[in-house]
Amino acid sequence: MMSEVIEEYSNMYIDGQHKGLCKEGKDCDHSANADRVSQMEKSYKNILTELGEDVNREGLLRTPLRAAKAMQFLTKGYNESIKEILNGAIFDENHEEVVIVKDIEMFSLCEHHLVPFFGKAHIAYLPNKKVVGLSKLARIVEVYSRRFQVQERLTKQIASAISEALEPAGVAVVIEAVHMCMVMRGVQKMNASTVTSVMLGSFNEDQDLRKEFLSLLKKN
Repeated sequence: MMSEVIEEYSNMYIDGQHKGLCKEGKDCDHSANADRVSQMEKSYKNILTELGEDVNREGLLRTPLRAAKAMQFLTKGYNESIKEILNGAIFDENHEEVVIVKDIEMFSLCEHHLVPFFGKAHIAYLPNKKVVGLSKLARIVEVYSRRFQVQERLTKQIASAISEALEPAGVAVVIEAVHMCMVMRGVQKMNASTVTSVMLGSFNEDQDLRKEFLSLLKKN
């Protein structure tokens, strides 16, 4: 009984010390991240073991840790926000013509099988007295693609984020991607690709504007 009380008291003391060290926030974040990586490492080790692998052989000794860190990077979009990404890079500008950024390379993970899908995103918007730094459009793609995704939702999230941030007259997003869940497994169709699009505002209402955007995508 006494030993249990001493152990509980010790745990409370250690926890209190830990909280004290975490007052500034950075230590807490670092500690929490280390705990997450450690748990993920154990999970990957269990998966490898269940697959019949020897996790103690040379080639796999650090694989669970590497895989855990890689997964953190591949899903880093969960810890990023559009507000932070834009960082005030929205400017008043009396520009009334379409702005297009195409061939933005993107990589994501299919939420159904946790395997990659990758391709290119094409973005257009019709300004309404405001423009955004062009690189920020690519960063928005990065924020949402670095999560577990389906391509349809990814396309809509990118379009909605641009619409909310800029309040433009219209937004158009097209994504062309190859899904490894169709190439490496299942139907195993090497040349299959998927195209999704979202048209908001003027791009949805004005057929000529939509045609202009789609025709410009075909030009090299």
